[in-house]
Amino acid sequence: MNPIINLRLYRRLKLEEITGLKRASIYNRLNPNSKYFDPTFPKPISLSVGNRGSVAWIASEVDAWIETRIAASRSIASF
Repeated sequence: MNPIINLRLYRRLKLEEITGLKRASIYNRLNPNSKYFDPTFPKPISLSVGNRGSVAWIASEVDAWIETRIAASRSIASF
């Protein structure tokens, strides 16, 4: 297993601050049954044992997703 160096995690409130999305919007993007589902949206990781408890998002995945949203909006704007 390769060591992970400088891995940063965002908890939900930080994710809201960074993306501008609120809790419901975040979870709608993660829910395949939602009309707002976004398969490219970063998936959270569990910070606890079991299926309930604290989750966080890997900062580099969130940052990459934001970059794709910027690129997509720029390509639409420059038609």
